[in-house]
Amino acid sequence: MAKGRSPSKNGEGSKKSTPSKSPSGPSTKKPNYARPVQLGDAPAEFYNWFKEADKDKDGVVNGEEAVAFFSRSRLPQPTLAKVWALSDRQRRGVLDLEDFVTSMRLISLAQDGKPISSEVARTLDGKSMDVPQLVGINLSGDFEALGMKPSPAKSKKTLGVNTSVMAKMSSKQVGSLQDGLSKLYSKYLRPLEEKYQFQTFHSPFMRPQDFAAKPAVMMLGQYSVGKTSFIKYLLGDEYPSAVIGPEPTTDRFVVVSHSDINKSTPGNALAVSADKPYTGLTKFGQKFLNKFAGAEMPSNLLNAIDIIDTPGVLSGEKQRLDRGYEFPEVVRWFAERTDLILLIFDPYKLDISDEFKRVIHNLAGFDDKVRIVLNKADQVDSQHLMKVYGALMWSLSRIFKSPEVPRVYTGNFQEGEYVYDEFADLMDRERKQLITDLYDIPRTNVARKVSEFVKRVRSLRIHCLICSALKEDMPSMFGKDNKQNKLVNRLEETFLKVQQKNNLAVGDFPALEPFREQLKSTKIDSFSKMTADKLKALDEILELEVPALMQRFGNPFG
Repeated sequence: MAKGRSPSKNGEGSKKSTPSKSPSGPSTKKPNYARPVQLGDAPAEFYNWFKEADKDKDGVVNGEEAVAFFSRSRLPQPTLAKVWALSDRQRRGVLDLEDFVTSMRLISLAQDGKPISSEVARTLDGKSMDVPQLVGINLSGDFEALGMKPSPAKSKKTLGVNTSVMAKMSSKQVGSLQDGLSKLYSKYLRPLEEKYQFQTFHSPFMRPQDFAAKPAVMMLGQYSVGKTSFIKYLLGDEYPSAVIGPEPTTDRFVVVSHSDINKSTPGNALAVSADKPYTGLTKFGQKFLNKFAGAEMPSNLLNAIDIIDTPGVLSGEKQRLDRGYEFPEVVRWFAERTDLILLIFDPYKLDISDEFKRVIHNLAGFDDKVRIVLNKADQVDSQHLMKVYGALMWSLSRIFKSPEVPRVYTGNFQEGEYVYDEFADLMDRERKQLITDLYDIPRTNVARKVSEFVKRVRSLRIHCLICSALKEDMPSMFGKDNKQNKLVNRLEETFLKVQQKNNLAVGDFPALEPFREQLKSTKIDSFSKMTADKLKALDEILELEVPALMQRFGNPFG
C-alpha cells in the first residue's frame, strides 16, 4: 500500500521523508505473490484468521462475524466496541483484510493493558507487537460469547393483535450504510421530489455519487492568511499547481484528493466525471468552471479526506472586482457537502470585509461545521496575542449572531520555528488537536450523512404537505389564476394551517419569503394531493428503514 507524506504524529511540523535503504543491501529474495497486499507487514496468520472469521466467505467480516470472533479475546464489550470503531475507518459496517489487521493489533495492545485511540490506530504500521491471544485459535479455555442487538421494529395493532413491522429493505440488498441511504432516496424520496418540484424550492436532486463521496474539509479566508501554506503543512508538500505568495495567488477552487502520483484535472473534466460528486457545479457557468480544478497527490491525510482550497476572500478596493460568478453561492454549494469548514484568520487580517460577511452569512444552517483557525499566532508577542484573540471573538460574535462562537485553533500551521515562543506549548497542542480532529472526520462522516438524510426527509415531508394544502384550496375549473395569486400573497396562512393540522415544529418550516418567490413562478395546479400511503412511507423511512441501516452497519458491540 503506497504511503504518502503526512504531518508528524506528535503535531509538530511535518518533514519530507526520504527513502530508507536496507542495511543489508538489496534483497534477492523472491516476492511471495500468494501474500495479500492488504496484509502489509502483519503476521501471515492474520490472513488465516480473517478467512476463519469470514464465515459467509464474502471477503469481509460483518458485525455478527466480528462479535463471534472478537469475543475470543475475552476483552470487555466496551473495549471491543472501541476496537471496531477504530478499525471500521470508512464506517461501512464491515471489515476488509486491512481493517481486520488493524483490529487484531488493537486487540493485542488492549490485552497488554495499553491504551488504544485514533492516533494509536494511525501509527500501527511497521510496529512490532505480539499477536493477540484468542480462545480456540491460539489459546485453550472458554470464553463468553457476546450478542448483537436485535433489529429495530415498529409495533402495529392488526385486528386487535400487536404485531411487529420490520424494515422492508433487506441488509443483503445493500453493501454499506451510504448505499442503503442512496437506495432509499432513489426509491422513495426522488419520485416525490420530482412530483412536488422540491429541487426548485430547496436542494438539487441527489445522485449516488453524493452518498458515496469522501469526507471533505473546506478552507476559507481572506487572501494571504496562509490557506495554501496551511494545506502544504498538513500534507507535507505543495499540491500540484499550488501557488503561495503575499497577494491573492489562489484564484481557483481546488479539490485536493489522494492519488499515488501528482496530477491536475481541469474543472470542466471534473464536473462531468461520473464518479465525482461535482456535476452540480455546472449550474454556475463556464466562468466558474474555468476557475475550478482538481489536484491529486500521495498523502496519508488525503486517504481519509479531500481538501478544498478556495480563492482568497477580497477586501478593500479588490471587492469591486467581478469574479464572473456568484462566489458566496459557490461557497454554500461546497458547504452543504463538506464535513468541516475552516475559517482562517491571521493577527494582521482580523477585519471582516463585506464579501467575507456575505460568505459567512451564506453558511447559515451549517454553523455546526464551522471552526476558526487563528494562523500565524506566533508572529505577535503574548500581550498582543491576547488583544488579537479578544478582537477576533468580538468580530465573530457580531457576524454569527450568537453568544458563542465556533471552536478556535490558535497556532502557526506552517514549517519553521516560532517567532515568539511564549505560547509554544499551547500552539503545539493546538496543532496536534487539529490534525487529530481532521483524521477523525471519516468516523463522523457517516453520522453526518445520516443526519443530512433525515433532515431532507423531514423537509420533503413538510414541503409535500404545504404543496398538497395549496392544491386542495385551488378551484377545480374557473378562477385558478386569481386563486393562485391569493394563495401566494397569503402563504403564511397555509403554513400555519399545515403546522397546526399536523402538529409540526415551526422551526422545521422553510423560510417564508424565498418559498413565496419560488411559488410565484410555479403552477400550484400542477401539484397533487398527498396521500396517506405516501406520508406513511416517509414516516417509516425515519422510524424503521434508517434505524435498521444504522443497526446493520453500526457498531455491533453497542
